[in-house]
Amino acid sequence: MVEITNLHKSFGKNEILKGISLTVQKGEVVVVIGPSGSGKSTMLRCINRLEVPTGGEIRIDGELLSNKQGQIRRVRRDLGMVFQQFNLFPHLTVYENIALGPRRVFGKKGAELDTLVDELLLKVGLSDKKYSLPSQLSGGQQQRIAIARSLAMNPKYMLFDEPTSALDPELIGEVLAVIKDLAKEGMTMIIVTHEMNFARETADRVLVMSDGYIIEEGPPERIFTEPREARTKTFLKSVIEKTVNTAETK
Repeated sequence: MVEITNLHKSFGKNEILKGISLTVQKGEVVVVIGPSGSGKSTMLRCINRLEVPTGGEIRIDGELLSNKQGQIRRVRRDLGMVFQQFNLFPHLTVYENIALGPRRVFGKKGAELDTLVDELLLKVGLSDKKYSLPSQLSGGQQQRIAIARSLAMNPKYMLFDEPTSALDPELIGEVLAVIKDLAKEGMTMIIVTHEMNFARETADRVLVMSDGYIIEEGPPERIFTEPREARTKTFLKSVIEKTVNTAETK
């Protein structure tokens, strides 16, 4: 279980998170939506300790996160994170990108490591790209390899920070399909996304963030059909209008 209590984060005088509280249960898929600049990505980066909170508490399985590097490294093993950019090592093959973490951290090698990589490549539908370099892959393929690399560490939780935002529209579906499969398998996930249909279909719960606050949360059907907050209605209306305008220009 991930527990966040009264989380604050400031950069200088600019307060990004203004008191976020959230509990994510085992096996739950929580999707976070909201306008750009509302603090969604910052919240994820605080959970993974890529940013140090200004105030508040984060607990992973009941353990309070501190600023001790040993604890942070240990907790990060349980927190897989996939970013907007793929961050693959360009000079390493797909196999080497996936194998690097479990080899260094867990000491896996030989047949055990090969089997792990093969299983993950099968899971993300890229078994034929095992010895390719990232430059030989499409953006969607690179992001699927990034997901496989995170899964190689056998995490309890997955954090996704707008995993399709850097992709061309025709490549988005292949990445979302992998994440949907993880949801079906019971992976606990917090997903920041602008893909509203995906959020509606996949989430157990949707959070709406605006101006550093969680302004509304609930089951996806209610959030998308009967939002209670004016800011949620405005955001969803803007997303729908943008989608329509984009479709009309094609």
